Amino acid sequence: MKRKKILALLVSAVMAVGVIGCGGGSDSGSGDSGSSDGELIKVGIINNDPNESGYRTANDADMKEMFTEKNGYDASFAYSLKNDEQITAAQKFIQDGIDYLLLSAADTSGWDSVLKDAQDAGTQVILFDRTIDADESLYVASIVSDMRAEGDTAVNWLKEQALDSYNIIHIQGVMGSAAQVGRTAAMDEMAAAEGWTIVTQQTAEWNAEKAQQIVQSVIDAGTDFNVIYAENDDMAKGAVAALDKANISHGVDGDVVIMGFDTNKWALEEVLAGRWNYDGQCNPYQASYIDEIIQKLENGEEITEKTIIMEEKGFDAATITQEDVDTYGI
Repeated sequence: MKRKKILALLVSAVMAVGVIGCGGGSDSGSGDSGSSDGELIKVGIINNDPNESGYRTANDADMKEMFTEKNGYDASFAYSLKNDEQITAAQKFIQDGIDYLLLSAADTSGWDSVLKDAQDAGTQVILFDRTIDADESLYVASIVSDMRAEGDTAVNWLKEQALDSYNIIHIQGVMGSAAQVGRTAAMDEMAAAEGWTIVTQQTAEWNAEKAQQIVQSVIDAGTDFNVIYAENDDMAKGAVAALDKANISHGVDGDVVIMGFDTNKWALEEVLAGRWNYDGQCNPYQASYIDEIIQKLENGEEITEKTIIMEEKGFDAATITQEDVDTYGI
């Protein structure tokens, strides 16, 4: 039972109100959804812009499909790629008296104060998609991708290709986001250990056009490169557009190895066709896990597994199948 409901019962007792069943009794609950007293569970969901990428569009759609009145929820949504705007939205949700704050943070840092405010207000916080730099006592659970593991899987695959040389264009996502931090750290460490050359390392902020501009500038400078490591599919797509414009071959048996992340269906089709070499999975379907945690909390159960890491893999042009595309494409 949430703190706010406990406080409501205490107030009712002090006022000597005869009927206190509305404070959280289970006799009117639905059993499978909603709170234990039959009321809708109020959730505030803070996410990144759904137009950021195919991954984010799928993630947002998954949340909207789950957190509906039919499923026992009163859900409010807020979107931003900026941490300060997300924090402002979180503060408003807390003031509005939400029961749960579901958070996919734009940046890993800066969340301690607002999470402490949530805790003081009796609002329980569940992280999804991305981790943050905050004490675990400030949130009840996290359902996230291990972005560093995604990066490690990718760069280990690249090492196994045993190229004659490694001259890499590294296109980063939004700086400070968990995806950028994890995927960049993996490349930085492997490049340093193996003596790879990072030709350029710039952020395109998940944007295809900005990625195309980065690659075009390297081409115009006449700098040699043979790998493009893009931290999401849209940026890999933009990078390939620059190569195509310059008539530079890519993919299987091409001059440039193409690597992306997120496993959009269209991106996996590029891998299957051999136009890309690798795509790393980032699983956007987290809503059912969050719902399960909320229902346990509503029923007074203990959350024994605080962090749930989504299962993810990498796909190689040499081994990918149509079944992989159909199963894992988003």
